Amino acid sequence: MRFDIVTIFPEFFSGPLDYGIVRRARETKLIEVAVSDLREFAHDRHRTVDDRPFGGGAGMVLKPEPLFEAVESLVGSTITPPHTAIVLLSASGELFRQETAREFAELERLVLLCGRYEGVDERVAEHLATHEIAIGDFVLSGGELAAALILDAVTRLIPGALGNEDSAVNESFSAPLDADLAARGGAPSPATPRGARGILDCPHYTRPQSFRGWDVPDVLVGGHHEEIRRWRQERAIEKTLRNRPDLISGGA
Repeated sequence: MRFDIVTIFPEFFSGPLDYGIVRRARETKLIEVAVSDLREFAHDRHRTVDDRPFGGGAGMVLKPEPLFEAVESLVGSTITPPHTAIVLLSASGELFRQETAREFAELERLVLLCGRYEGVDERVAEHLATHEIAIGDFVLSGGELAAALILDAVTRLIPGALGNEDSAVNESFSAPLDADLAARGGAPSPATPRGARGILDCPHYTRPQSFRGWDVPDVLVGGHHEEIRRWRQERAIEKTLRNRPDLISGGA
């Protein structure tokens, strides 16, 4: 899979690309990552990529011309090729979720456009990007951090990226919900497709078995696999109801 990142701060990615799963996936040729400097597609002597917003207001807005030219240089045209997504990272976008990461992991190419300043000319969202994505209900100074997060989230779902493929199945937002255990635990039945998003991961423990008077639950050291499975599901449901009840109730 190929990732293209378009940014005015290409040096930002020298860190995120060189550690952990992303680095290993690059080294083993599972992924290819290319970073493009947006200012290379500005044609004035100051390499200007932003301007004042029409109608007035604070801040500056990224111009459409450099972004369109950058994407055209990467994919050949503004018509998105098959198995490709062009993602504008924006606080005004649709919330990035685990199912979005799974969708992107099925592609051959992902182009990430890092917004900056007050925003990006809306014609980029309307006529260039296939997706407008936010990573949370908060505002960042730019899309670079968001791009790094999406790169990591998608890469770890590509077959071969993780040492144990089950890690991507039985984790938060992917672990399935046992309806019978959920009902006994007081959780409502998922009422909408969003209820199928998966629940949070269960609590995990490692050695030492006793630490400062806090002991690992007996069931985890008892060796009974079915009891362990049920305990983990019950604790995962409890944690989801406590921290993210929307995952079970189907809320936004």
